[in-house]
Amino acid sequence: MTLSFLGHSTARVELAGRTVLTDPLLTGRVGPLRRVAPPLAPESWAGVDLVLLSHLHGDHLHLPSLRLLGRGTTVVVPRGAGSWLRAAGFTAVVELAPGEVHTDGGLTVTGTPAVHSGHRWGPRSTHGPDAAAMGHLINGDGVTVYAAGDTDVFPGMTDLGPVDVALLPVWGWGTTLGPGHMDPAGAALACSLLHPRYAVPVHWGTLALPGVARTRRMRSLLVEPPRRFAADVAAAGLPTTVLVTEPGHPVDLPSTWTTR
Repeated sequence: MTLSFLGHSTARVELAGRTVLTDPLLTGRVGPLRRVAPPLAPESWAGVDLVLLSHLHGDHLHLPSLRLLGRGTTVVVPRGAGSWLRAAGFTAVVELAPGEVHTDGGLTVTGTPAVHSGHRWGPRSTHGPDAAAMGHLINGDGVTVYAAGDTDVFPGMTDLGPVDVALLPVWGWGTTLGPGHMDPAGAALACSLLHPRYAVPVHWGTLALPGVARTRRMRSLLVEPPRRFAADVAAAGLPTTVLVTEPGHPVDLPSTWTTR
């Protein structure tokens, strides 16, 4: 397996002969937010076989990024969102719910629950696309990767582990976190439930509002959450190794790493 953290909630997972992107956000902007991490080279999203979308929010289901991948690329969406994405011109859409399994060659993807708003326009919206947010377990060649998407900690995480690698959100794009998110302490608690061998902090250091990115607090929040997460995991005495990876870089998995 090879793994790269491309930024925000986007990871490139190469496993069992397939290449997967989670929640692809590949451009320099999404709505009012700007990418403050270095821009991605097109090679970082080349050759993608499968896209996994955790929920419908614009920083996770980003139509311009999906168009870069091609409208015929297989996209797995939460059950109930398929017709909306097909109407946007995408032709290979698979719907998945927690507990359901999608197979692609030697790879299997299992939907997992998440505690997060699934409405396209946010938790207070009542009109427009809506489908339950979810995460994914990616399995192949004896390796299990958990891509949490956006979620708060929930007791059912104990049923998902142990896993080899957990991609866990540790912050967001603003100076505060709303409901349905994990901060560094929450992600460390998730590790105590999931028992991952390795954890890669995601959902940090990538996006900010213009102007806000220059404030002292936001400058700190663009770099500190994954390091606080690693410190919290170590302080709790958990056996998980945290692999802090800057946006746009490959994850430095040990060459001799062993699976569960």
